[in-house]
Amino acid sequence: MQFWDILGWMLWSVVFISYLFALFSIVGDLFRDHALSGWWKAVWILFLIFVPLLTALVYLIARGSGMAARSDRAARSAQTAAESYIREVAGRSPSDEIAAAAALRDAGSISPDEFAILKAKALA
Repeated sequence: MQFWDILGWMLWSVVFISYLFALFSIVGDLFRDHALSGWWKAVWILFLIFVPLLTALVYLIARGSGMAARSDRAARSAQTAAESYIREVAGRSPSDEIAAAAALRDAGSISPDEFAILKAKALA
């Protein structure tokens, strides 16, 4: 193989990998779009299988402006869900623990020594 053959293979490899990225992005966007009916999604997928390059180009031109908005909305939703899960799993903050222990102490449910132990545990 000569230098130009290797360079040509590298170029086509980059083009093919870029096409795959675009294809997966389009398919992901199709299934992320709740406004598009199932029949239209099936038509887009069918055309992506049988006329892939032309369909990808048409999709990016026709629906490309909404792709970023849908992707951003999905990322924000995932971030909110992750933050909510972390807050749920993490439990209460140390100041909340100390306030709850102080309320128990003030109500007479626990002794001042038990309060000190709970406070030290919360601060640890």
